[in-house]
Amino acid sequence: MSLPVRGFVVFLLSAQVVQGQDDWGVTYSSTEICAVKGSTVEMRCTYTYPFKVWFTIVEKTFWFTKQKDGEPVDLTTDSEYAGRVEDRCENNICTLRIRNLRESDSAEYKFRIIIQKGGSYIGSPGVTLSVTDLQLKVSRAYSGQAELKCQTSCHVPDNTSYIWYKNGEELWTGISYSGLVNFGSADIYSCALNGQENHRSPSVYAPKPPSVSVSPSAEIEEGSSVTLTCSSDANPAANYTWYKDETSYSSILNEEHQIVFSSTQASDSGEYFCTAENMMGRKTSENVFIDVKYAPKPPSVSVSPSAEIEEGSSVTLTCSSDANPAANYTWYKDETSYSSILNEEPQLVFSSMQASDSGEYFCTAENKLGRRTSEKLFIDVKYKSPMIMNITRLVLVVLVLVPPLLVCLWMRKKKAVSYTTEANEPIETVELDPFSVYENVSDLNMVSAEQTEEPEEQEDLV
Repeated sequence: MSLPVRGFVVFLLSAQVVQGQDDWGVTYSSTEICAVKGSTVEMRCTYTYPFKVWFTIVEKTFWFTKQKDGEPVDLTTDSEYAGRVEDRCENNICTLRIRNLRESDSAEYKFRIIIQKGGSYIGSPGVTLSVTDLQLKVSRAYSGQAELKCQTSCHVPDNTSYIWYKNGEELWTGISYSGLVNFGSADIYSCALNGQENHRSPSVYAPKPPSVSVSPSAEIEEGSSVTLTCSSDANPAANYTWYKDETSYSSILNEEHQIVFSSTQASDSGEYFCTAENMMGRKTSENVFIDVKYAPKPPSVSVSPSAEIEEGSSVTLTCSSDANPAANYTWYKDETSYSSILNEEPQLVFSSMQASDSGEYFCTAENKLGRRTSEKLFIDVKYKSPMIMNITRLVLVVLVLVPPLLVCLWMRKKKAVSYTTEANEPIETVELDPFSVYENVSDLNMVSAEQTEEPEEQEDLV
């Protein structure tokens, strides 16, 4: 049963009569009413009272929901209902009208009768009013379309008319409570009951670009607790997902709106971002960089070259440590009091090692969060004997002098060949008989002369 009151919607779910004793009685037209926020509702009752004497007079009747100091408070005097309540009674029939319903109006409403000579009566149980908000639900969404349903927890008559809105503008009016709409990432939809345009449903829309907050906002130190929160305005409410150091969305860290590090580690440093998603769409946050500060890790010491160290050779010691912020390094030798500093650089360089450089070396790595000391490294410089040193020097001298000497000899030979060519004289060849025996030099000269004359004789014959 529904009351046909112009300009408002009321849904009566049941009716019950409250019968009093000794001729007292209150009869409510309904004991359960469901109404939409912003609408107007009416509650009606009839009452009876005892007529023991003919001049019994009703002094006052009123509706109430609260009591103060044990006494019911007349609804027309309640500040929460000021300007919204009207109470009318005629011929033992009383009607309570409440306009512009609020969700806070949900309560049990009772009727009280007061007669002269101190008699009174309360009709209990009273009328239970439930005020609900109109809701627009997304039942399904696919390929840029969504099926929307304009609903309320109250029973709605079949002939109820609905108004649909897109981005604040009226889209259509009809008796259907559902509709298929096209939507973009920025579109906003809402609905209202016809005649209640000022009380639209909450809008539905895709998530707005999510924001990421870091708590605490101060510098993050290793071991501290840190919470990242992803938030986005969306209806239906968004589902959140967290990622780190990538944009492929393949590695999910968390599927809550918060990601909590109870004890941060150096490995937790990096860029984080989140997504907010509902049936209307998905949006991604900007990246937020988490920089975890930590004291230096135990430093390591390396030697270059790593071969046996001989006197006069060049050697470099390097100290390294993982730290954030970067560590400052200091070198020490043969002590642990840290009183004698050799160097305040990551490297300690010996351009020419001496026997006196032998010993134990160590370094420290320090930043504002702490200091760590390396293990000691023993450097053993091998001593060279005078003989070995002299041989070495000799080899070096030879290596230095041989190349210039070879170049000099080559240039002299080149000059000699060049001089012979420039003289342009025939070269006489004297052939000696290998089987002849020459007694003296004069015989040898005579042979040479004869061989020289032979060409002349041959020339005459010609």
